[in-house]
Amino acid sequence: MTPTIKEKIITTEDLYCIGCGAKLQTTDPAVAGYIPASALTKQLADGGDKLYCQRCFRLRHYNEITDVPVEANTFTQLLNALGAVDALIVNVVDVFDFTGSVIPGLHRFVGHNPVILVGNKADVLPHSVKRRRVTDWLRRQAHAVGLRPEAIQLVSAAKGWQIPELLELIEKERRGRDVYFVGTTNTGKSTLINAIIKETAGIQDLVTTSRFPGTTLDRIEIPLDDGQKLIDTPGIIQTQQIAHILSAKDLKLVAPQKEMRPRVFQLQSGQTLFLAGLARIDFVSGAAGSFTVYVDNDLLVHRTKLINADAFWDKHRGELLAPPSTAELADFPDMHHEEFTPPDRSDIVIAGLGWVNVPGRVVVDVYTPQGIGVGVRPSLIGNN
Repeated sequence: MTPTIKEKIITTEDLYCIGCGAKLQTTDPAVAGYIPASALTKQLADGGDKLYCQRCFRLRHYNEITDVPVEANTFTQLLNALGAVDALIVNVVDVFDFTGSVIPGLHRFVGHNPVILVGNKADVLPHSVKRRRVTDWLRRQAHAVGLRPEAIQLVSAAKGWQIPELLELIEKERRGRDVYFVGTTNTGKSTLINAIIKETAGIQDLVTTSRFPGTTLDRIEIPLDDGQKLIDTPGIIQTQQIAHILSAKDLKLVAPQKEMRPRVFQLQSGQTLFLAGLARIDFVSGAAGSFTVYVDNDLLVHRTKLINADAFWDKHRGELLAPPSTAELADFPDMHHEEFTPPDRSDIVIAGLGWVNVPGRVVVDVYTPQGIGVGVRPSLIGNN
């Protein structure tokens, strides 16, 4: 006798969320893949070809995020598996946040598999930046961390820019093999997968995406015409990114969604720049020069005298200097500071927040939340 839908729920063990890849279950709301039995019944009755867990459903329809535990070694296991397969690896990084989106030691995990490096969110860079310059810069940055990509492609997954060109490149390099997409959280990897699905199959927003870190919870397999698969893996959690300590509301003020407008400040030593209440750049000593700030257009950048900076920070952080808000300060990490003296004009980079281009041979003291990545790199945009 053919089982009813209700019986099918009880006996089917291999149902997965198409949005995040988690195995569906109807028993524990606190565990990944939870879906109420009634909702699963309805989705199966509607055909059951696109099943979404409750977390993905709420994220897609109400922009609500629900924290679920994911085993820490899940990500390591997925990376370890890359070297054991014969596949093309597509490593997605965030052009806006290369430092925070690079996977440490990826070259050791992929073995002999070829790698395409995809620089996503290229649309947020100023139009004045030559794309060739960005590509060359990405190659140098990749080489610095031991990665030797076969090719580099700039894209905007959100705008659909250069997606056909990326597909041509993937088809050229994969040579009948599976394709694994890997990246850290917040690189827009799942958005890119959606753009590829839309370009090739006309299906829109199949994979769950959001600004929130860790949306994809397990690997998602998408069949290709020749029987091979395109595999979307969970974002590797990079805790140095500032997104991991911000609320959903504050994330909107940090992650650029459109072209950045550089903000130039002519500074003398003894002045300070506040990047809202998230970072502080003290110009300690050196010749006067231009400091160019590259952050989201809506993020407050405030200049003051270094002699007044401590008092101004204590008085206005959480209000004028926000995010974070006053209510969030109690749980916010303590500030840590580090001194930098770049020999040439360079970028002071704060993972996930942006960067400040500073003159060479100056001394700057940079304050960031404890645990957030900060460092110096060669200038990405211009050398003037």
